[in-house]
Amino acid sequence: MAELRWHPLTQDWVMIASHRQGRPQMPKDYCPFCPEFGKVPDYEVYKYDNDFPALSQNPPVPDPVATKFFKTAPAYGKCEVILYSPNHTITLPELPTSHIRKLVDLWVERFQAMAEDEKIKYVFIFENRGEAVGVTMPHPHGQIYGYSFVPKKLTLELASSKEYFEKNQVCLFCDMLKEEIAFQQRVIFRNPHFTVFLPFFTEYPYGVYIMSNAHRQNIGEFTDAERDSLAETLRQTTGMLDSLFDYKFPYMMCMHNAPVNGEDTSDYYHFHIEFFPPMRSADKMKFNASSETGAWAHCNPTCPETAAEELRAAYQKFMQKQ
Repeated sequence: MAELRWHPLTQDWVMIASHRQGRPQMPKDYCPFCPEFGKVPDYEVYKYDNDFPALSQNPPVPDPVATKFFKTAPAYGKCEVILYSPNHTITLPELPTSHIRKLVDLWVERFQAMAEDEKIKYVFIFENRGEAVGVTMPHPHGQIYGYSFVPKKLTLELASSKEYFEKNQVCLFCDMLKEEIAFQQRVIFRNPHFTVFLPFFTEYPYGVYIMSNAHRQNIGEFTDAERDSLAETLRQTTGMLDSLFDYKFPYMMCMHNAPVNGEDTSDYYHFHIEFFPPMRSADKMKFNASSETGAWAHCNPTCPETAAEELRAAYQKFMQKQ
């Protein structure tokens, strides 16, 4: 089964993908993302169509469970795996910037390719890293989902930024970045093209943002210099997180681009990357418990200004190793 079901209470679509339960457990000494096993060719970075996609450009007909009240829709879209390197054990901060630049170019290529499908309305680039966030395949990789709808969180971001622009005639994200730079205490590091900071409102103790200094809608709008800078910024940000507690830090990395094939959002939407690391200390996890999950009322158990100091120290520690 693969279909979309409408959630009338939150006005959002839920992906039902029961066929993903049939994913096989990989043998201990086998990796489909390593070229030597014959599943993929030799590569530097590589796009691989997901073997068990939640979304498909040729989706099955939904099960006959819809009523006048309950709505279903085909699970239309695209699910791709992005392989970062043929090296099975390497991590993003261990890759040279020149290699990560090739990854950035592949992200751009796949973002633009998915956007050519007019049925796709949002292209979501992301990475899950570490067993703490449910990763079972350690080979360095991320994913791209092309949705036939704009997911709820992005809908809320868009509505807020549009409202702010209509009231103030300036981008909400641009103003937020100005405020963070002026305050300084939550800024971790910045360069001519990107700023890495712990937001004033961060829901996670180490939930850093990477935001483009220039007003860009999506990753495809970056200049050659900005693509180079994004590669280096990603290497330094993930290296900083690994240096925080001296181990491979688990995280969810979520790239927020403007929607595609819809309303023009160029005045008010702004590219940024959000990190959701599940650790609140070296050996304690920050769980999303009842308040966070049931009410969307988040509670951060740390002070963002104090956590930013820790992250700045971790950044310096990483840079000293280079």
